[in-house]
Amino acid sequence: MAEKNKSSAEQRKRMEYLTDLLNRASEAYYARDTEIMSNLEYDALYDELRALEEETGLVMAGSPTVHVGYAAVEELPRVRHERPMLSLDKTKSREDLASWLGDHEGLLSWKLDGLTVVLTYEGGKLSRAVTRGNGEIGEEITANAAAFRNIPAVIPFAGRLTLRGEAVIRYSDFTQINEEIAAEAAAKGLLEDVRYKNPRNLCSGSVRQLDSAVTAKRRVRFYAFTLVEAIPANDAPMPDFHNSRLAQLEFLQAQGFETVETEAVNGKTVQDAVARFEEKITGFDIPSDGLVLLLDDIAYGESLGSTAKFPRNAIAFKWADELQETTLTEVEWSASRTGLINPVAIFEPVELEGTTVRRASVHNVSIVRSLQLGIGDRVTVYKANMIIPQIAENLTRSGNLEIPCCCPVCSGPTQIRREIDTEVLVCTNPECPAKKIKSFTLFASRSAMNIEGLSEMTLEKFIAEGFIHEFADIYHLDDHRGAIVDMEGFGEKSYARLMESVEKSRTTTMPRLVYALGIAGIGAANARVLCDHFEDDIRAIRSAPAEELGQIEGIGPVLAAAVSAWFADEKNTAVLDHLLKEVHPSVRESVRAAAQRSAGQADTAGHGQGEADSTGAQADPIAGKIFVVTGKVFHFANRDALKEYIADRGGKVTGSVSAKTDYLINNDVTSTSSKNKKAAELGIPILSEEDFMKLAGMEEQ
Repeated sequence: MAEKNKSSAEQRKRMEYLTDLLNRASEAYYARDTEIMSNLEYDALYDELRALEEETGLVMAGSPTVHVGYAAVEELPRVRHERPMLSLDKTKSREDLASWLGDHEGLLSWKLDGLTVVLTYEGGKLSRAVTRGNGEIGEEITANAAAFRNIPAVIPFAGRLTLRGEAVIRYSDFTQINEEIAAEAAAKGLLEDVRYKNPRNLCSGSVRQLDSAVTAKRRVRFYAFTLVEAIPANDAPMPDFHNSRLAQLEFLQAQGFETVETEAVNGKTVQDAVARFEEKITGFDIPSDGLVLLLDDIAYGESLGSTAKFPRNAIAFKWADELQETTLTEVEWSASRTGLINPVAIFEPVELEGTTVRRASVHNVSIVRSLQLGIGDRVTVYKANMIIPQIAENLTRSGNLEIPCCCPVCSGPTQIRREIDTEVLVCTNPECPAKKIKSFTLFASRSAMNIEGLSEMTLEKFIAEGFIHEFADIYHLDDHRGAIVDMEGFGEKSYARLMESVEKSRTTTMPRLVYALGIAGIGAANARVLCDHFEDDIRAIRSAPAEELGQIEGIGPVLAAAVSAWFADEKNTAVLDHLLKEVHPSVRESVRAAAQRSAGQADTAGHGQGEADSTGAQADPIAGKIFVVTGKVFHFANRDALKEYIADRGGKVTGSVSAKTDYLINNDVTSTSSKNKKAAELGIPILSEEDFMKLAGMEEQ
């Protein structure tokens, strides 16, 4: 087995070398009108590469034997992972690693610092690549992944293969890219520093490019670390992994993938192995922020299950955070729409993880007091998870920082309150402009009432002039027409556009209205969950007890308490009552249809059903269907508006075309885009907007 893997690795290395050499020769010949080898030499090397590909069943991405065109898209489609990708629990203690592993065998490998990507191959060819995203939904980057330097375009395994790995840009490539950028900038006479800050950010931006030609230039590489599934084609035998994760990695290597450097360990050897990895850090060419320890026994590891956040078969080891010492120069207190006043530390600039950092959130009064902060103190700062700046320690601990007794925005009195064992500072003035401006900004935002022209700056002016005190006042701005028209930056046309948008917002949906109210913790998604549960009945929402709200999936007790408290406040309910006299939230088609089906099922239990539903009403042609939307739209305000319409009718919108898709909406029905091609291959109808509107029973808008 070892000899076979060694032979495969040598063949792969030779194929990578030939691919790179032949591509450089082609570029020199066609792009620069020079030659680095004769035609005879090129043909001989080309034949050697093709023979190796035939022998191994492996074709590297970028091989000159296959033509891989680059593709550009308008946006990256969102895709739900078939299996959620959880984070790993972490430790910085080597002793904890040994204790966690105990008597079991494990695999210790680099924790690479790039962008996690899931690759799927079908029939031996790359069919899909998706970023990790939030662990449940990622972005499809298939065309970009095909441009990675070291992934195979074709593999020997003919079934369905899914694996996870890390896309990275090596330090050596990163340096070379920056040198090339600096040289180009100098040639153009540019003086500013245009170089990239660190490999991770460059990799993330490169992988998530809309144009895969850009990705190809960034020298992104992929290192596999987990086999997700391997389903053989037809009646082929299942690969025997001997219940071993190490055997799975060796299988991936045999398919042509580079895998993360891995060492087999046990409880007695793991600390020594960590030390060996640590010795390699200085010269290691791939960005890494720690190590991963994984149980080798597949069955045992999977039997452990997972917590809500972490799988129990693996743990991450984090190197000590990069700390920098600096001087605290100021604490800025920032007011929010909820009344919280949050402290932000301002300090002398330091370099952390490749970026210049000057600010760090201190979050609340409890942390201010625990750190004993004072202006002029020497503090150490770091980046939590290498992203969020934090104060690690206050070396001086003068404790001379005063908690403001007045709001920085309205100068009203502040109060320290205890919320869930934490002290927070709040503004007690209900008329604080910060609360109003932020609340009204949310109310007018695109995902809420969608009032164009009512920006935060404009709201600030209107509130200062006394035009707006509560949400309903927005619908009486015409009372102040003369004053608004005379305002700087306004005029007749601007006023007319604003009023047109205000009037348009009177007709809305219940989820938009609930989100617009600004209830703490209730975002657009949770607002839809509430409205779905109560069938768009605002009276039912406002009268529901916290216990009932807390039982709704996706809400929970904390959000339930916030919703119940908001509606229990007489001022809030008065604001809502006034607002409901101005706006007209409609019951969505999907909610109405669900209510009809529920009533029909109750009345006609046991009866059959044909084309019409059990109430006798014709079934909604949108409800329950899966759509993909791409390209420009003309009848709807934008793609988001079309997607929202579909969701309101009970349909579902996904980011990519699959066998489950019912319709692809694209005004360019003859386009040769990847989505159109995929839809045509799968026999999925491609609808223009007009086609969709006819399907939906809409009159042309």
